[in-house]
Amino acid sequence: MQVIVLAGGFGTRLRPWTNHVAKPLLPMLDKTLLERVVEALPESLVDEVILAAGYKIDEMRTHFASVDLPYKVTIVEETEPLGTGGAIANCRSHLRDETFCVMNGDLLSSVPVKEMLEFHHSQGGLATISLWEVEDPTRFGVCDIQEDGKIYQFQEKPALEDAVSNMINAGCYILEPEVFDRMPDGPHSMERDVYTPIAAEGLLNGFAFEGHFVDAGTPESWLDGMQVCLSGERWTSGDMYGTSWLGDGVIDGGESSHSAVGHGCTISSGAEIVRCAVLDNATIGENATVVECLIGQGATIGAKAALVGVVVDYDANVPEGHSQVGGTYPSNE
Repeated sequence: MQVIVLAGGFGTRLRPWTNHVAKPLLPMLDKTLLERVVEALPESLVDEVILAAGYKIDEMRTHFASVDLPYKVTIVEETEPLGTGGAIANCRSHLRDETFCVMNGDLLSSVPVKEMLEFHHSQGGLATISLWEVEDPTRFGVCDIQEDGKIYQFQEKPALEDAVSNMINAGCYILEPEVFDRMPDGPHSMERDVYTPIAAEGLLNGFAFEGHFVDAGTPESWLDGMQVCLSGERWTSGDMYGTSWLGDGVIDGGESSHSAVGHGCTISSGAEIVRCAVLDNATIGENATVVECLIGQGATIGAKAALVGVVVDYDANVPEGHSQVGGTYPSNE
């Protein structure tokens, strides 16, 4: 099966990291975010990943030409924002005339795609949406799922009092090629312009699942996604030490917990790292404390610095004794 991964955004919520690296290429432990998204699909099920992207395209082409993956990666460029539906339609010429899968490029989920595919075929219709239960559905696409597995009403980000359920669109779709006949030309929303009308015709199915569902598009949720990878033991290099994953060549003279520390990093004596993502070749100075931070590649955190909830830029140099809560710390370049 072919899988379209929707990654057309600029990753603005993860700046300044995404000023240097396209979001699909950011490392989560020792694999890129794109690989983490596709991990939901069994390798035996996927033969091609079509990446619908519009930012740092050349960088992506260079990266995927140099790595060995169990599937082919085809990059389809968006020269303008196309919306979810327009992005899928933009990939049409690369698709075979058969059932295909679409996944949002930020999502790490435990959706059992093989079971979802079997459910889709048994139900018929044009599309099947993965569903996840939440307490507050107002930030999502909400689905009125019935006992027959059909969705008869689809609401995009409704007011709480108007929401028909608390089951939301969880970002994985199984689609039939005939769905393209229902798409308008130009930029459009899959949710509003396609799913809403076909739901009224009984052609939209809902597949609920349990486990985990993380939108890793913000610093806070990036750390949530990291925890999913840690608990699932998702790495092929480095190893776990206590509750943290340390990459190859890490010099560890401090203490880390519930964190991912990339290859070649140095954790100095007395340093404490708590629930942080630290990219390759970063240095944490003596007696520094970093809590729930994203530390960019090659960054240096000075001795006795204290950071909480900060996104530190690539190659930034945080001075000795610096204290900061929230926000970003830029590179000195």
